[in-house]
Amino acid sequence: MRIHVGSHALFLVALFHSGFLGFAILDPVDFLALQFIRKSLHDLPGSNFLASWDFTSDPCNFAGVYCESNKVVALNLGDPRAGSPGLTGRLDSGFGKLSALVELSIVPGRIYGPLPVSISQLKGLRFLAISRNFISGNIPAALGQLRRLKTLDLSYNQLTGGIPHSIGTLPELTNVILCHNRLSGSVPLFRSQVLSRLDLKHNALSGSLAPNSLPASLQSLSLSWNQLTGPVDKLLSRLNKLNYLDLSLNRFTGPIPGRLFSFPITNLQLERNLFSGPVLPIDQVTIPTVDLSHNRLSGHLSPMLSTVQNLYLNDNQFTGKVPASFVDRILSASIRILYLQHNYLTGIEINPTAAIPLRSSICLQYNCMVPPVQTACPLKAGKVKTRPTAQCQRKG
Repeated sequence: MRIHVGSHALFLVALFHSGFLGFAILDPVDFLALQFIRKSLHDLPGSNFLASWDFTSDPCNFAGVYCESNKVVALNLGDPRAGSPGLTGRLDSGFGKLSALVELSIVPGRIYGPLPVSISQLKGLRFLAISRNFISGNIPAALGQLRRLKTLDLSYNQLTGGIPHSIGTLPELTNVILCHNRLSGSVPLFRSQVLSRLDLKHNALSGSLAPNSLPASLQSLSLSWNQLTGPVDKLLSRLNKLNYLDLSLNRFTGPIPGRLFSFPITNLQLERNLFSGPVLPIDQVTIPTVDLSHNRLSGHLSPMLSTVQNLYLNDNQFTGKVPASFVDRILSASIRILYLQHNYLTGIEINPTAAIPLRSSICLQYNCMVPPVQTACPLKAGKVKTRPTAQCQRKG
């Protein structure tokens, strides 16, 4: 789209340059860009956000428009209150004409069509958030020109294609949130040394992650519900600032590094992968929730895991006896959930008459022993109490 200066805008230009008006009037290019944006977007039923945009008055007083001097510096489009209907329509290329724009956000709604490539012209843009709409098409590779961008949130849309490698080169990125789209291809190398949150869950990403592909600054990493493969032990060992990690529902392989359990993580989700080998934390684990279920993990259970409140180790290949430290903490209600079903465990030293606290849950079903005690198991554990002897002999 090309912006043509009409008679109304020429009149404003004349007033602006003559100083006839006693207040700073909006730059005419920004004025026209807002008009084109207004024409391409509409209020959904129940919203009157854009209805208040009256171009016979100062656009810097419009809802969601913020100016400095005579330029638009921020656009927050739509009623931000929870449950508000939002907007519909397409994103006009006029966004790219707001040359001083630092922040662009649009509330959840029904905006459709592609993300305008013209947004890449906004060299000062630091915050771009257009989530929970129906944006489709590819993420423009030209967004890699936004060298000052700190937050990129295009989550919960219908974006397809790959994540442009140019996005990974942006030096000031702190938050990248592209979850719940239809993105494919590999995860690019992220060079920003201040990146703290990377959320790519619920896409169709594939390929492996190189040991140096993500910066050590990461605090939150979510890659669940993709098709990612290969080992990640060397990569994870570097990410010692993590407080949230979710790699579930992928095809990651290889060992889980023991030092990962010493990181300041509050929720560790590695379930439903192809991780293998023993689990050997180097110290008592203080992570409240650890889910390693549905993998190919093996060896004896480490007593270092007995300090976890909610521990899911079911559907693996663990062997040997359950350490006494687990029993002590179950009986004291320090462990809330201990799921050990569907392994090859051979025993647990606990009095069959021991009272399991009401707020604790332990499932030992389908191991190489008769469960001496247990609370109600999840339905998916099935009804068979003990694993067939032949399977246990092969494992032994």
